[in-house]
Amino acid sequence: MSRAAALAAAAALALAVPAAPAQERTSLPDIEDEVMCPICGTPLEHSQAPQADRERALIRRLIAAGRTKEEIKDALVAEYGEEVLAVPDDEGFELTAWVVPPLALALAAGTIAWLLWRRPREPPEGPPGLDPGDAERLERELAEGDG
Repeated sequence: MSRAAALAAAAALALAVPAAPAQERTSLPDIEDEVMCPICGTPLEHSQAPQADRERALIRRLIAAGRTKEEIKDALVAEYGEEVLAVPDDEGFELTAWVVPPLALALAAGTIAWLLWRRPREPPEGPPGLDPGDAERLERELAEGDG
């Protein structure tokens, strides 16, 4: 087989084999903001505890081994427990962490809209607290001061 034929066959074979979907390689910063330090309870990206350094080292080893983000998170949960995850589950009681804030925001927006709708649209006539005689005297004195 000639060199040109071999190159043509290799090119044809490369085009014929569907490309495997490229798996996005995860990184330490990509995971650090989604897991917690098990000692101080802060996001790993902000923790300076020695345990946080050990957790980062474990994450780096798992990344070097080619693990996906979910596999790394699963390994962290197996090592440190569910509390290591910074993002709450989307089921059970932890679902309230996803549901309550938007509901509270909607309730606050609705309350503000209702209060704005109910406020008086026209200013009250005359200054408040003046009886008609005082209001008449005030108008007369203001008119005399202009002239």
